[in-house]
Amino acid sequence: MTASNTEGTPPLVDIINGALDFTIPPAGKMGVRAIEARRGYAAASVPVEGNGNHFGVIYAGVQFTVAEVLGGMIAIATFDNSAYYPLVKGFEISFLGMAKSQLRAEATLSEEEIARVEAEAAERGKSDFTLEAVVTDADGKTVAVTKGLYQLRAHGK
Repeated sequence: MTASNTEGTPPLVDIINGALDFTIPPAGKMGVRAIEARRGYAAASVPVEGNGNHFGVIYAGVQFTVAEVLGGMIAIATFDNSAYYPLVKGFEISFLGMAKSQLRAEATLSEEEIARVEAEAAERGKSDFTLEAVVTDADGKTVAVTKGLYQLRAHGK
């Protein structure tokens, strides 16, 4: 989502980026940015500049971060933020190629899974969901894949 839905309201990606900088300052320092967010979909990017390691590729922790934040982004774009917040419970990453350029991570959550999570969270105050993400370089080559276990949890639980 790149345009405002309501006049005077910032675009959702701007809201997410502001929240990201405030709630996860290291991700902001890495340059992780939300680039698209809508119900059931999120994409983020991170620059190569300042994120290299000792052998000239993007540091593994940076690749982890650009993919891991997608769970929170999707939760913000999809679920009732006044009632629930997301948290990560577990995360797996497989590195498939050398990351030498800006990276893009993206993930989707199906309508069926969204409905299940909403119903379970309403009933129990929390619901786990799994999100698989793909991290690609500037040429579109997959450099990592991830599987994150997240939880949508009611405020005060």
